[in-house]
Amino acid sequence: MRKKFNIAGPCRPHKHYMLETRERCKGLLELINEEEYFVIHAARQSGKTTLLLELSQQLNEAGEYYALYCSLETVQGIDDPKEGIPAILNVITNLVKFHQSLKRYPFADQVDYGAFNVALMEAFAYFCEELDKPLVVLFDEVDCLSNGTLISFLRQLRNGYINRSLMPFVHSIALVGMRNIRDYKGKIRKDPDTLGSASPFHIVKTSKTLRNFVPDEITKLYAQHTQTTAQVFSPEVVESVYHHTQGQPWLVNAIACEIVEQILEGDVSREILPQHVEQAVQTLILRRDTHIDSLMERLKEARVQRIVEPVIIGENKRYDLLDDDYQYVLDLGLLREADKQLVPSNPIYGEIIVRTLSFRSQQELDDIASLPAIPAYIVDGKLDMKRLLSDFQQFWRANCESWIKRYQYVEAAPHLTLQAFLQRIVNSGGVVIREMAAGNKRLDLYLQYQGFNYPIELKIRYGDKTYKEGLDQLANYMDKLNCQEGWLVVFDKRKRTSWKDKIFWQTHQVAEKTIHVVGV
Repeated sequence: MRKKFNIAGPCRPHKHYMLETRERCKGLLELINEEEYFVIHAARQSGKTTLLLELSQQLNEAGEYYALYCSLETVQGIDDPKEGIPAILNVITNLVKFHQSLKRYPFADQVDYGAFNVALMEAFAYFCEELDKPLVVLFDEVDCLSNGTLISFLRQLRNGYINRSLMPFVHSIALVGMRNIRDYKGKIRKDPDTLGSASPFHIVKTSKTLRNFVPDEITKLYAQHTQTTAQVFSPEVVESVYHHTQGQPWLVNAIACEIVEQILEGDVSREILPQHVEQAVQTLILRRDTHIDSLMERLKEARVQRIVEPVIIGENKRYDLLDDDYQYVLDLGLLREADKQLVPSNPIYGEIIVRTLSFRSQQELDDIASLPAIPAYIVDGKLDMKRLLSDFQQFWRANCESWIKRYQYVEAAPHLTLQAFLQRIVNSGGVVIREMAAGNKRLDLYLQYQGFNYPIELKIRYGDKTYKEGLDQLANYMDKLNCQEGWLVVFDKRKRTSWKDKIFWQTHQVAEKTIHVVGV
């Protein structure tokens, strides 16, 4: 059977094109040899489970340790340690039962499950006492645990760790999940009560993460398909994939899978072109697979909104290094730091964030009979931006108060509504390209329609200087796009200013470019 690009579950070397995950998370063997307990955290679908399965196999084949991979996903939702700890013991027991090297050793058969506060520690102590080699346990999905079960789990591991000179215990443990161990505290209690000086979180030496692919790695991954089929992913295709994904492993595989299996219908004699990448990206954005859907669900969380909303509107925010909300959003993989700015992790996620938050608005705009149909904005094959943005001015004037209330992200409501308004147009045959970054004090985007680009800059009015800054910023953005005409849309939120003063249309010449200032 021919290998394929994997978009569901861990990669298997005999089934899937894949790269060694350990190259993206180095130093693990050193930690294990030094008997350390450590954390690996990374966003979903970044290769964590594949990494642990690879590492477990490597350790078992080398013969110096027994390695046990253990997912705690089935224990999710069991908060009471009286039930949670026995559930964990049952998971481990079943895994040991089918482990090629460990199945001859009984696990937890001497343990009183009712003594839940020591049962896990005792089970490992008795088990390690019987083994003829040190035991390494790789716990996956640890952040599925919560409340009392999580506390008891960590406390027993910590107690076993610090007493290893007095009793047999696990040689090295990896705690692996989507979040760093510091954020597990958020799954315990809502009040600020201390966990005491012997915190169960003081258990690990270091925290590692699993980085994304770099362009050379995407090339190597795709080259495996070329070696098998002679179907080539050109450097231009790889460059486009990296631009859209920033190397996020699931997206890199998903784009290739969509091109090879769906767009080209498995015909390996057909050439893979850059436009196939664009087509695959749009399909992924619209399809919103489970991985993307579960990630976007996080946008509803208040702590996520606090960090994401300023990125949408370009607001300048500063966060403390120990800010849990900030680190949480980075750990989720929604945003990343780039050039001292907070930006969407990749253009695909950025697009889906905006579409997710404005989806209801776009649907309702489609149902408003007073808004002209799409063809009304097309003149000689080009967009009539004057009519399009003038219609938005009047729509916003009549509906802004009621529409702002529809959004959870109230501060971003003007930006999201305009983008929903524009999305109606491009759905008939174009795309919106957005550039979001906290601290820019703006949101840059351009409509791409029938081979023409229409650059637009969105800003909130903070004074007269907003217009001067906006003209200069948009002129620079137009240079980048090689465009001679652009539109600066400025939302005036002043409550005491009349609509007569808020709504206007002015045209300026800046550096031999035509810029229309659209007051809203």
